[in-house]
Parts: sequence; structure tokens; C-alpha cells
Amino acid sequence: MNVSQAMRERRSVRAYLSRVPQAADVEKLISDAALAASGGNLQPWRIIALAGEPLERLTAAMEGAQPQEEGAGFGTSYPPNLWEPYRTRRFKNGEDLYRTIGIPRENKAARLEQMARNGQFFGAPVGVFVFVDERMGYAQWVDLGIYLQSFMLLATERGMATCPQGYWRRFADTVESLLEVPDPYRVAYGIALGYEDRDASINTLRADRAPFGEWAQMRGF
Repeated sequence: MNVSQAMRERRSVRAYLSRVPQAADVEKLISDAALAASGGNLQPWRIIALAGEPLERLTAAMEGAQPQEEGAGFGTSYPPNLWEPYRTRRFKNGEDLYRTIGIPRENKAARLEQMARNGQFFGAPVGVFVFVDERMGYAQWVDLGIYLQSFMLLATERGMATCPQGYWRRFADTVESLLEVPDPYRVAYGIALGYEDRDASINTLRADRAPFGEWAQMRGF
């Protein structure tokens, strides 16, 4: 599989088989992703991967965890009062997702239950946390995004599936306390990792992309 194929095949997977990736494969994936570009070679990411009993302990703790207030720390995933065209894109993506599992918009309880599955890594056998020193700036968050994309493409190439999760920033205090993460490191995001359950209807979602002319220009060609 080449990079172009991995780009086309990668997607956010929200249902997994129970098969656990080998520890050596996970370690190599985490390590190889760190070849990602990094401004000044700061390499601002810090990683903790969980499986087995440590993962079970974390997901059990999430059942009673309370989210931090929206906007506290790194907790915000989207700007407030999201504007167009971003509002419509986000709305459509959510509707398309819930349609795959037959949850209508008016069934708020079922939607909240599905949202809470983020806290179980969607049943993935491996949960990966990426942390960053809270003193870092926007440029280093760009580096974290490059690391994430590298991680996901490499996982796809190696037959594994992923789901990136900003959700965990809302529960940063719970995660950092349980994992004894030292200050000043904070949760940047989580990644569900495992093997895709191809029979799960939720994994039929294929997010579309805006047409090229809506967001790009070619000048001087």
C-alpha cells in the first residue's frame, strides 16, 4: 500500500474486533510516526498507550467522570457559534454518522449514549493518548496534527484502524490523574487503535469532502 492508497482508505472507525495488536507492532507504530515533521525538531508529543487491565481501569473510571466546562483549558473542539460553511459541514457529518446506526435526531438519549462510547475508545483494544506541554504554542499543535496524520496513515498501511478523539480533552483532569501524568503535560487527543469490525454498520460512514474550488486556488500556473 502506498501513501495515496492509505489516504483514500483511512477513516475514523468506531467499532472494533477484540483482536489485540501485538505490543511490538504498537511500539513500532508510535515510534515510526515520530518521524513526522516538527518545527525546530521540538517533537512536542508525549505518548501513553494502554491495553488490557490499564485500559479497562481507565474506561471504567470514565463511567462516572464529569466533563470539564466547555472552553476550559484545551477542552474546546470547535469555536463557539460555529459559522458557515463549517457549521453545515459539522451538522451533516453528525447526521450521516447517526444515520448509519439508525438514531434519529430527536432521540437525544441514544445520541448521548453513542457519544459516551468515545470514553470506551469505541471498544478498541488499544487506547493511545497524546500529551503536550501546556506551555507550547500554536506551532507545536501543528506538529501534533502532523504526528496524528502520520500515525493514522501508518496504521492504515499496516492493516489497523484508528479514530482520532478530541473528546478526551473534556476529561483531561480524569485522564491525567489516573495516568499520573506530570505537570505541565495535558491531554491533546486520544486515538482508538485496533482492527476494524467490517460488519458494523457505523463503519460504513464515508465522510465527504468539499469541492476543490470551495477552499483552494491555483495562481500563476
